[in-house]
Amino acid sequence: MSLIKSNKRNRLFPWDNAGLKKFLSTDGFLNDDFFASDSFMPAMNVKELDNEFQIEFDAPGFNKKDFIITLDNNVLNVSCEKSKEDKKNDEGYTRREFNYESFSRSLQLPDTVNPEKEVKATYKNGILKLNLTKKEEAIISNKKIIEIA
Repeated sequence: MSLIKSNKRNRLFPWDNAGLKKFLSTDGFLNDDFFASDSFMPAMNVKELDNEFQIEFDAPGFNKKDFIITLDNNVLNVSCEKSKEDKKNDEGYTRREFNYESFSRSLQLPDTVNPEKEVKATYKNGILKLNLTKKEEAIISNKKIIEIA
């Protein structure tokens, strides 16, 4: 007789058990993102320049119309939602596939961002780029070195 270690806590919810996930994904049929524990969160770059902040999101496969960008009380909210459905009827067989992708990200902006100025947003080659202007008093002035004669 062999002893098998079990986890009694997951007895009521076996689909949350890592062993079951591994078992179901061994034949490749259920080996997809359904069992992934992490949701889609695009990579983000933040760059501070002399007169603005540049924020980039890596979000390929979306369209411009899929994004919703809001700025409220110095909190920048970027969200995106896309769904696709493909339905075919051939020779008595019906196939219906659908896909849904979304993400939402909120960023607390520093006080140096000017909320009165327009936020410029562009989406090109899968990169969403936002430009946020700084307040005049926060802009780093170019120092000029004065030589003594």
